[in-house]
Amino acid sequence: MKYIVAGHQAVTDSEFAELALGTPVELWLGVDGESNEERAARLDAARDILTAPEFRSLPDDLLRLAAQVVETHPDLFNVVPLARPTRRSARKGVAA
Repeated sequence: MKYIVAGHQAVTDSEFAELALGTPVELWLGVDGESNEERAARLDAARDILTAPEFRSLPDDLLRLAAQVVETHPDLFNVVPLARPTRRSARKGVAA
C-alpha cells in the first residue's frame, strides 16, 4: 500500500508518521545511545514545537494516530480489547 501525504510518498510507517505529523518521530521518542546533552536539546526543541501556534493540535493528533495504530494492529501491542459498557437512556434502568 502506498502512503502519500501532501504529495510525498512514505515507504515505511515511520516515514508516514513523520509526514503526517510534520516532525521526525525521533524528536519525540529519542534515539538509542543519545547523551544527556543531546536528550536535553531534543526535549527543548520538542517544547518549542509544542508552543508554536501551527502545532497546537499535535498532542491530539499524536494520540489519535497512536489509538488508530493500536486499534488497527492490536497484535503488535499485546492489547486485549475491553468490552464497552452499554449506555443507559435518561429513563432509569433502560438500556439504549
